[in-house]
Amino acid sequence: MSPSLDLLHAAPLALPDHVRLGRDSSVLGTIDDPAVTLAIWERASPLPRPDLAEFPALRFAADAGSVAAKVRAALADAVPQDWHDWLARDVETLARLYATLTGEDRVEVRIERVTGNGCWKFHADYVALRMITTYCGQATQWLPHGADPQSAPRALAPGDVGLFKGRERAGDRAIIHRSPPIAGSAEDRLLLVIDTEWPDHG
Repeated sequence: MSPSLDLLHAAPLALPDHVRLGRDSSVLGTIDDPAVTLAIWERASPLPRPDLAEFPALRFAADAGSVAAKVRAALADAVPQDWHDWLARDVETLARLYATLTGEDRVEVRIERVTGNGCWKFHADYVALRMITTYCGQATQWLPHGADPQSAPRALAPGDVGLFKGRERAGDRAIIHRSPPIAGSAEDRLLLVIDTEWPDHG
């Protein structure tokens, strides 16, 4: 097993006290605990290795209840895939969950195929809460609070849903994370990010 893959789930590593992990979506509600900066809903990767070659980058703001329709509309001109409708429904499910947790009716959705290193440097986001899941490919890596940036990172698994507390809510205790560096590996990832609506979409 690569040291950058699925380290979160490899015993005997203990969870830091600022991270919560569970097999039910209710674990995401623990993010309201001031001590918690990352809540992870473990779920199996819901997609096999789909063909992402023609997958377009999607970004839009919408009411949480209309997200599936937005995804379907954005994919209308793409080469049809049998998993596209499933993806639209799952993204809406997660958007509704995020809206419930944040109390915000409108969400910002970003879905993209990632083939390079993306945000490969460890950082904390300047947001309040960010939901991230990687449908396929290597998933987001994170560090325990106070860890040496050179230490081996922990990682979500494909399919896991992470709720990351950013600097707007946690200040300098915001969760430190990065995209897994995959440039030159011929790998790709299908990434979903959900935020509250960004100002330029207001």
